[in-house]
Amino acid sequence: MSIEVVNHDPQWYVVHTHPKQEDRAYSNLRCWNVETLHPKMKSRRVNEFSGALTYITKPLFPGYIFARFDARTQFAKISFTRGVHHVVSFGGQPTPVEDDVIGIIRSRIDDNGFVRIGDQLKPGDKVVITAGPLRDFGGVFERELNDNERISVLLNTISYQGRVVVRRDLLERASG
Repeated sequence: MSIEVVNHDPQWYVVHTHPKQEDRAYSNLRCWNVETLHPKMKSRRVNEFSGALTYITKPLFPGYIFARFDARTQFAKISFTRGVHHVVSFGGQPTPVEDDVIGIIRSRIDDNGFVRIGDQLKPGDKVVITAGPLRDFGGVFERELNDNERISVLLNTISYQGRVVVRRDLLERASG
């Protein structure tokens, strides 16, 4: 691969990792003092047997991480780092990622190091329950409860309004 037209300044690049090797590539690149970004998200999963809610940490972009380096001097080192499959390229040239894109991703990372997905609900937002016995019922988001798993929704049904408590993952923002 020729790196003739690449800028001398360190730039962000997408690094394709070996399957399930994002953490390994991230750690090894950090050992080389390469600035990296490995955005992760936390998702909830319900145990199908016990019904217990568990959290899983997984990459926001499975199989990819971001690294900032000078491609002219560090390309080979990055490419042959354990866990790295290759640096994403186009036309034989490593393809840089705009700093603004990295900034947007970083701005969505919370204090716990996880990327916030989706918009936060605000009191008064219209919502629809997506699963369970109240499926397809519409309502208005009222408030989040103490355990951060459940929320209070004011239901609107045919000539009846009632308050219910539902798990957050059973809700979606209503259109319109």
